[in-house]
Amino acid sequence: MWWLEGFRSGMGRLEILLLVYTLLCSLGDCLFVTDYFTRTPRKLNAYRSFASVELFHFNVPEDTVVAVWNLITFKEQGGTFGDSCPDRNVTVYFRSGAPPVINPLQTRFPKDTIVPGSFAVTLTWTLPNRTTGVFNVTSPLPGDWFLAAHLPKDEGKISVKGLHEECQYLFQPQLIVQRLIGISVLYPGYFIDQMIPLHNRSVLYKVFIPNYISRVKVQLVDCNTKNRSGESCPVLLKIRSRAPPVHNSSAMDCRENVPCDLEVPLPSWEQWYYILVERYLSSSDVYFRIGVQVKDCSKPSVSKGSSAMNMPQSFGTAMGFSLSETLPAASLPNVPQNASDQGSLLTAEDSITYLAPTADTNKCWPVRPTLRNELDTFSVHFYIFFGPNISIPPDRAAIFAINLMPVLDSGGVLNMELKLNVSSVRGENITIFGCLNHGMPLSLHDNTSVSCESESVSGFHLSINTTTNITKLRIPYPQTGTWYLSLRSLCATEHGFEMCTNVTAEVYLRSYLTPCINDCGTYGQCKLLRTNNYLYAACECKAGWDGWGCTDNTEAYSYGFQLLSTLLLCLSNLMFVPPVTIAIRSHYLLEASVYIFTMFFSTFYHACDQPGIVVFCIMEYDVLQFCDFLGSLMSVWVTVIAMARLKSIIKQVLYLLGAMALSMALQLDRHGLWNLLGPSLFALGIMAIAWTVRTIRRRRCYPPTWKRWVFFLFPGTTIATSAVALYAFVETEENYFYIHSIWHMLIAGSVGFLLPPRAKPDVKVTPLKRRRGCGYQLCVNEHEEMGLVDPAIITINSICTS
Repeated sequence: MWWLEGFRSGMGRLEILLLVYTLLCSLGDCLFVTDYFTRTPRKLNAYRSFASVELFHFNVPEDTVVAVWNLITFKEQGGTFGDSCPDRNVTVYFRSGAPPVINPLQTRFPKDTIVPGSFAVTLTWTLPNRTTGVFNVTSPLPGDWFLAAHLPKDEGKISVKGLHEECQYLFQPQLIVQRLIGISVLYPGYFIDQMIPLHNRSVLYKVFIPNYISRVKVQLVDCNTKNRSGESCPVLLKIRSRAPPVHNSSAMDCRENVPCDLEVPLPSWEQWYYILVERYLSSSDVYFRIGVQVKDCSKPSVSKGSSAMNMPQSFGTAMGFSLSETLPAASLPNVPQNASDQGSLLTAEDSITYLAPTADTNKCWPVRPTLRNELDTFSVHFYIFFGPNISIPPDRAAIFAINLMPVLDSGGVLNMELKLNVSSVRGENITIFGCLNHGMPLSLHDNTSVSCESESVSGFHLSINTTTNITKLRIPYPQTGTWYLSLRSLCATEHGFEMCTNVTAEVYLRSYLTPCINDCGTYGQCKLLRTNNYLYAACECKAGWDGWGCTDNTEAYSYGFQLLSTLLLCLSNLMFVPPVTIAIRSHYLLEASVYIFTMFFSTFYHACDQPGIVVFCIMEYDVLQFCDFLGSLMSVWVTVIAMARLKSIIKQVLYLLGAMALSMALQLDRHGLWNLLGPSLFALGIMAIAWTVRTIRRRRCYPPTWKRWVFFLFPGTTIATSAVALYAFVETEENYFYIHSIWHMLIAGSVGFLLPPRAKPDVKVTPLKRRRGCGYQLCVNEHEEMGLVDPAIITINSICTS
């Protein structure tokens, strides 16, 4: 039973525990313990693929009757509460046994892919910076539980790191479980006297079902109330595998059925079954005798077909022990040791009765195990003994077991491939049907049914024939445990499918585990992710492709579009050719070499950085990216320093120091805002100081000519400012290829305008010619300055020229 209880801010742990206590008071004497689990808050991301979700792993103990997830979401901005951040819905998915397979964008899954179900909850905001949701699960399945959370898909804007305080949405799940202790254990074949007191509403039992059990029947007999009057039994009988029963579990109303029997055909093997006896409203105690009967199919009556199955007879019980081996009669006191070998009803005491299990006429056929070969993480092959070619006899099913390890294997993809050898069927119109089930094999009887579902178990269907002799099946994030593949050959007739006669089909079977589906194809990358100690894999798609295996081409880029975007990003760097020419003609050789370096590595970096198939890499991607970023920053640095018109030695020292400082900054953070803004501001500060000194010395504005300001500095500054604005505020993932190309052209164009003209050569400064007119000239003898004559004797000559 699943439901969303509600979302309320400020719901504390006390209120949750009160809610849990209310739910548990209907289960006997309310003997339970409380366990509390929490996880560290994590930042949520907008959904793009499963690689962008945050995955949380919990473990629910056995005998848990209720699990309460407290879902806490809050906002942060700049280390404080993000009251001004917009409200964005948070979607949380729940699944037992393996991570949830989600599809919020409604994309297409790869062919032959099975999509397991999951439960989703959307959290809405009740406070400006915080919201809390409660999700209750009554009688959850024990073991691994996974939560996946994400934000809605955004518009794909590329933001500059550090430009503004980013709104962060943090999510923290907490789990509170209540589990019963001291649940009464029933043993198959034993009947015990029980009662439901007046102050209790129900009583809970559990029984373990081993391998090779074809049917389970719960019997409730000798039911009466305290006064021993009345013929009806006022109780409701329920049963469920792995967890206590819920409202939609298999049930039987004992008021209308005497004796009260509840059967479960094809039960799950090696699992606990929980039995709930719930009484209706009455004013007296209820007495009854309860027991569990099973049908054992572990011992075939004949050993026929062992050679046809290509396996030794001992493999028939390789997957576990039968009932007689797991539940000896000596496990219960006061029961004779030979009780299990007798077919009649034996009584040790009045309160305990033993009835030997009955044999099933439809024998369970041997289950062939598989050999597990681990090659790498999520790279496992399951080899069949005496395979991979297997023989399917006409009169029975061939059953194979594949065991997936807990936690280790649930983060990959289970692949199954079948191929029919057409020559082996000798022209018969034969079809091989397969059922892949978790927990128990489904094809146990010699009939012509091709369904892979029962009352309690549903599986996945496969089929091959002489026309379509190959089939595949993929299950992303499979549940761990034992998977059973049952193969059966049937012949098509006018009246449907019938059992074949004297035709043994040969089938090639391949089963293996991979990280991703087809390694995410041409337009995807398979990423190995980790959440705490749990590993899982997911595809990250590119070039507009989408879907779980990057096979949905609804919004995919065409080859022409990929080629156009690559050419634009690469050829736009040719705009650096004019600045290089200007720098060489102006004798700025160091600056020209930096521009050539930038043009070269920017071209080949963008040729290697493309998401599609139009990709060309001359060296490692990381090296190209570092050189491109370094060249871009050095181009800005040397241009602004050159505009300062410093002495040659000072300029060269600043170039060298800038290259070393920028290399260090790029190693620390290549995408930070201050990597571009810091060197630019520092260089502009040097330039401003140099220009101010020249202005003060010359007592006129520097640069001195208005043409330099109007036709060079102002256009260059405007172009550079426009480029920075496009880069910081306009660029998105969709318009990246042409906005970034414009950025290349604008930056290169601004360099051509801002680079100063050629510096004049250094010459000896001569005194300025005086204008003609009257004046005085102070004549100083060289000997006077050297102190060789009397400084009081100074001659002043009058100069009068016309």
